[in-house]
Amino acid sequence: MLRLLAAATLLAAWPVVNTHAAEPEVVVATLNGTIDPITDNYIARALDKATGDHANALIIALDTPGGLDTSMRSINKHLLAAPFPVVVFVSPSGARAASAGLFVTEAADVAVMAPGTNIGSAHPVFEGTSNPAPSPSASGGSSNSPDILMQKVENDAAAYIRALATLHHHNADWAEKAVRQSVNVPVDEAVSLNVVDFESRDLGTLLTALDGREVAKNGQSYVLHTANAAVVRYDLGDFERILQTLADPNIAYLLLLLAIIGIGFWVTHPGFFLPGVAGAIAGILAAVALFDLPVNLAGLVLILVALLLFIFDLKAVTHGVLTTGGVVAMVVGGMMLIDTGFIAEGINLALLLVTVLLIAGTFAFVLRKVVDARRRPYAAGEDSVLVGRTASVREALAPSGMVFVDGALWQATLTSTGDTVPAGSIVRVVGMDGLRLRVEPVPSTQATPTGGGGPSERSRGIEITPANRPSSAEEPPQAVAN
Repeated sequence: MLRLLAAATLLAAWPVVNTHAAEPEVVVATLNGTIDPITDNYIARALDKATGDHANALIIALDTPGGLDTSMRSINKHLLAAPFPVVVFVSPSGARAASAGLFVTEAADVAVMAPGTNIGSAHPVFEGTSNPAPSPSASGGSSNSPDILMQKVENDAAAYIRALATLHHHNADWAEKAVRQSVNVPVDEAVSLNVVDFESRDLGTLLTALDGREVAKNGQSYVLHTANAAVVRYDLGDFERILQTLADPNIAYLLLLLAIIGIGFWVTHPGFFLPGVAGAIAGILAAVALFDLPVNLAGLVLILVALLLFIFDLKAVTHGVLTTGGVVAMVVGGMMLIDTGFIAEGINLALLLVTVLLIAGTFAFVLRKVVDARRRPYAAGEDSVLVGRTASVREALAPSGMVFVDGALWQATLTSTGDTVPAGSIVRVVGMDGLRLRVEPVPSTQATPTGGGGPSERSRGIEITPANRPSSAEEPPQAVAN
């Protein structure tokens, strides 16, 4: 009896299960901003989501100025290998598919653009160069690039975009011109030139236009059923948006410099905790940013070497030679730090030069102070304090006696043994022999004591207390500094 009830329940539920299983689904992802490892992982997860849901198609709403070559190629590999049609929709109005965005659009099975959008401008960008004007010819071997490396990169990009356009029956000649000459067209020209398949106002009209469209892919034929499909949006998470912001090469570079400077300042000045805390936080953020970027270890090592050269120049007597080497190392290291490939620029050259000049200027200022300090005569102890000061003679110097200087009485001897200086005269300290001062007379025109005509609250050698403080009518106690 129980078996019969269970069978009846399954039969009753079967139509409902079958209806939901047969209901078409379309996953919609949004690629907005620079193409980088964050967006690469995001698109890969969106494809996994569509595969797991047995979606009828994946639609990527695209708006990008370009991005990293490695990330762009990785995304294209995912799109081409997907077991269902992938639609790239350049939207909303005002969006663009520039540089690496053109390659992603041409890698899709169906390419669509919204009104007011544009596509193109995919000429390679060469990091660390002036990026001369693109070649005027679209033919494969007529590039006017200034050296063989640039020609190789340009030809590679041109062949790649031709392969993608040809695969999806788009205008391969125009696509190559977009690489070699950086041409860019609005949506109406893109449709008429067969750069993309058609124009659509929004997602709703796109789903209607795609319904019933047959797509051939990887030796199979797919029919899109999108008119009444359930739309499942798969958006970038908040944490991933933060990571995408940090993954900017310029921000990563600034965070790295801040971390090195902050932690370095804290190590050399242990009492200052704020620079250390700021440096540690910047270091963690820099590590996160660099983890999501194609870092060139040689560039990172050069930046560290540059900072070490700046520091060593403060210790060694090189008069700026190491600082000059540090400037060169930091510029080259900054240019090499992020390996962006040929689709996007790395660290902004103006930002790189400004930061290098600021750091080098700071170290040059400190170095100048260090050099000035090294050129001063050596001075240490009481000798450096008293030499050059004038003192009041309290006990006649014949040639030895007592003088009052800097709030204390000192034994003193004249440099000229044959002279005698009476009490009340002014002499100048010219040196010290242990605890005995060597003095010389001061002409009356210069006789202005600088060592304290009267005793201070604490002398250098003895402490003046109420018990031994001299009155106005008597001489101070005859004490010897010790």
